[in-house]
Amino acid sequence: MSEPLSGPMRLALVGATGLIGRSVMEQCVGRGDVRLTAISRREAPLPKGARMEMFVAEPEKWGEVIEAIRPSAMICALGSTWKKSGRDEGAFRAVDHDLVLATARAAQEHGVKRFVAISSVGADPHGKSLYLKVKGETERELRKIKFERLDVLRPGLLLGKRQNDTRPAEKLGALASPVLNPFMLGSLHKYRGIKAEVVARAAIAFARRKARGRFVHENEAIMKMAASLPELAEL
Repeated sequence: MSEPLSGPMRLALVGATGLIGRSVMEQCVGRGDVRLTAISRREAPLPKGARMEMFVAEPEKWGEVIEAIRPSAMICALGSTWKKSGRDEGAFRAVDHDLVLATARAAQEHGVKRFVAISSVGADPHGKSLYLKVKGETERELRKIKFERLDVLRPGLLLGKRQNDTRPAEKLGALASPVLNPFMLGSLHKYRGIKAEVVARAAIAFARRKARGRFVHENEAIMKMAASLPELAEL
């Protein structure tokens, strides 16, 4: 069951400066069924044709912004990398764990009913990789927050052009993705490369869903949900 079409869904976005966040803003351009507001620590260029607001505030003020805009759903695309955090575990956790959870708790406190979090394939609180371990720990804590609906998206290798963020290993994987994807079958399907715009469309579509519960989605479910989002011509 999706958001009724009697009025636009009030949707908040955090993580607007990243690949998925920018894609969410782009996918909302021209949509009369979504009223998007981004919340960010720094200014970010809006997509051409975007009709949305962006509030720039320090994270400790985000709760006040959420209270003021009163969204019914939120997409959280916050995330850092080991390199961007200065290879410091505390700095990495501060974003990918602490800030995500603080934002989620503020959202729930101020009436957000549905929360969509972008995680990663392989997230595991008991994993050996720090990145995947922190992602898994964050997912575990998110499930304890009493949203009416929580959707955790675990995409494979994200494909898309990042701004001011060079990731050699990821770039190499993206180049190899068209060749490797056809051979990644069965249990390996979830590790396939997936376009950021597909993940963004899926996140918007999941934000529209009103059935209650806690759900985790990997590549196949993400692509299926992305395809279900009505096109502009259908609105």
